[in-house]
Amino acid sequence: MIRVPAALLALVVAAPLAALAQPACRPTAPDALGPFYVPGAPARTATGRGLAVTGVVRSAAGCAPLAGATLEWWSADAAGDYDAAHRATQRADAEGRYRYETTFPGRYPGRPPHLHVRVSARGHRVLVTQLYPARGQAALAQDFVLVAE
Repeated sequence: MIRVPAALLALVVAAPLAALAQPACRPTAPDALGPFYVPGAPARTATGRGLAVTGVVRSAAGCAPLAGATLEWWSADAAGDYDAAHRATQRADAEGRYRYETTFPGRYPGRPPHLHVRVSARGHRVLVTQLYPARGQAALAQDFVLVAE
């Protein structure tokens, strides 16, 4: 019979439990930046009414919320034209939460209605992605999960 020291046995049993205690989040898939990104959008949480996007910015490692993450939004207006009125920059709160409200984006040739967002946080890779709300949708829940550098 093989005798296994109690300390080694405890380590073998505890290692998988420790891995379970620190869950990982699947990173948000990136999407195209597109030709209409302009840095330096005004700080605001709304660029219209009708579509509210809410969620949490998290780190892929451990799903920890990223306090103060920066979200930059841009989208077409209801007629499908990009303009300065539909650009915004905001910061996530201490728990990584954000809320952004805008008009439902109009469709322009070759593209379904969508919102662009660029999300950045210290120590993490910048994420550029797009959200595709369904026609008539008034609320959209979306967590953004960033990968550490």
